[in-house]
Amino acid sequence: MGLRSLLGSPPPPAPANVPPLDENDAAAPTSLRERMEAHRNNPVCAACHRRMDPLGFALEHFDAIGRWRDTDGGASIDSNIQLSGETISDPQAFREALLREGDGEFMKTVTEKMLQYALGRIVMHYDAPLIRKISRELEEEDYRWSALIHRVVASDPFQRQRMPTPGDEVVVADVSQ
Repeated sequence: MGLRSLLGSPPPPAPANVPPLDENDAAAPTSLRERMEAHRNNPVCAACHRRMDPLGFALEHFDAIGRWRDTDGGASIDSNIQLSGETISDPQAFREALLREGDGEFMKTVTEKMLQYALGRIVMHYDAPLIRKISRELEEEDYRWSALIHRVVASDPFQRQRMPTPGDEVVVADVSQ
């Protein structure tokens, strides 16, 4: 999960001359936080990793399928981060901090991703007013997933989309980013 997925702002591409971390080094750090520290110690990597890494650390207690865990590879997980000068120590505090950050960018990004997925197409410039409207309205509903889904399903673009008929060329949006 990165800056693009959470805040809609991708980091710049990594420089071409940065070698990958040696995962087979027996003396290598074992925790994710320690492995990422190696990136932050490299000045070429530090600028981006200082922004990206805390977002991942805050969610590190969740494994790939969303189960809670206290260790990773035998190392204890430390998910505490600093975000805008505030110590974040649990998923609820992280959620609240994301909702306060960046003038609603997190909710706009989540709304955009949900709309893109629901419509099965790339979100276009003419969808921007709807995205802003939905993300503003969600505040009244404590940003519940059910409220987001309801608003997307009730939206004109979703209600007016037509199903392809045999012979139609179907272009599928790449929603992996």
